[in-house]
Amino acid sequence: MYAIVEMAGQQFKVAKDQKVYVHRLQVEEGNKVTFDNVLLLADGSNVTIGAPAIDGAAVEAKVVKHLKGDKVIVFHKKRRKGYSKKNGHRQSLTEIVIESIISKGAKKTETKKAAEPKAKKADGKAAPVEVSVASKPKAKKATGKGDDLKKVEGIGPKIAETLNAAGISTFAELAKTDAAKIAEIIADVRGNHVTDTWPKQAQLAADGKWDELQKWQDELDGGVAK
Repeated sequence: MYAIVEMAGQQFKVAKDQKVYVHRLQVEEGNKVTFDNVLLLADGSNVTIGAPAIDGAAVEAKVVKHLKGDKVIVFHKKRRKGYSKKNGHRQSLTEIVIESIISKGAKKTETKKAAEPKAKKADGKAAPVEVSVASKPKAKKATGKGDDLKKVEGIGPKIAETLNAAGISTFAELAKTDAAKIAEIIADVRGNHVTDTWPKQAQLAADGKWDELQKWQDELDGGVAK
């Protein structure tokens, strides 16, 4: 028997006793976790497909440990501008073991439950607490049509994604955000990022002054004046 289930924003094909590496879960090592967004169940020739999820189905797993994945090199280069940037990234992961696949009768959870205080056994040691995790919520999107923030000198795909997740998806919104606040939002993005010119660049883009913006960017290197 196997199932296709969404865990931490990704879909996996899992079976009992299988080890799976998912995006970092906010669950302590040794605790159990339940994923209820099951998209497909297969038991021999009997296949059940959800619409989109199967009501009452769930996958139960145990958190083994938290770790980081292999390093990935991210290299950015802009032609004819003398600009290049090389960063490394290691994704935070959680190793889990699938303990059981429930085909029906599982209680559907709408939101992530806060971990309850650990119950104590008779010997005084803390007993594992079972935590139920619903599907990973989508990042909050800013209202209105988003702009390509990568047109601002110094902003790459990862920074643009981080800004979008924080609710900044247009040039106008970026222009209204203080440079120090931007630096705080992208603090977890690896690399040295100077955000001083980003609001002014974004304002030029919001005003449609592309020629003026291009002329200024020719004098910048990674968002910093040469």
